[in-house]
Amino acid sequence: MSDPVASKSGFLCMYMKNHPDTLVAYVKYFGKVEGNVLTAEMSSIDSKGMTLVYKLKSGESNTTRVSFDPPLSGYEEVKPRLLSMKAEAQEGLGMLKAPQITTFQIPRMTVITGIVLFASFYFLSPPPPGTTFLSIPVTTMDAFSSPAHAFRNATGIGLSFRTTCALLCATRGAEALYTWSLCRQYVKGAIVTAAYVGFTMIFGFPMWVDLKGRVQQKRIESVMKV
Repeated sequence: MSDPVASKSGFLCMYMKNHPDTLVAYVKYFGKVEGNVLTAEMSSIDSKGMTLVYKLKSGESNTTRVSFDPPLSGYEEVKPRLLSMKAEAQEGLGMLKAPQITTFQIPRMTVITGIVLFASFYFLSPPPPGTTFLSIPVTTMDAFSSPAHAFRNATGIGLSFRTTCALLCATRGAEALYTWSLCRQYVKGAIVTAAYVGFTMIFGFPMWVDLKGRVQQKRIESVMKV
């Protein structure tokens, strides 16, 4: 099966000749080339990465291979990926200010994680028979939890309520710390930061995935304005 990006390599290399500053940024940031890079050209590109030829002020010429992570699945992904990498490189090199998120939003994926969270507690750690909650009758609680007990008896899978809470707190705590690290870089405002960290403790990965997506979109928008 032919590479959908490699087949357009010649055209893309020709097009990128009009963007030498972007190629230099790729070389310095992703290629980790130190020194004064004067010029850079794209010699080839495929779905797994691009090969760049560069020249230093000292007169030395060399090549570097910049990989795409993840690889491109089609030609239509080339432009948005190159724009995203341009923004990341320029930001990393101090040529572009880090995007700032000033508002909070709850992604739709949290509905699914909320259901998964409830199901995890329901099936893995159901209340024992005879448990009452608030003013709910014991018979109602037993009827509600009977499918979960049947699941545990049939599969042998189950955890204590304390163990389930400990596992949840450990994973959510790690995710909340990661979200906080993202907020330190890209979120403006203590309230918005607290909201992202707090909701990550409840809903987990959809929060920080959505935050990273918003940051990436801001990066691309800032590059398009330049």
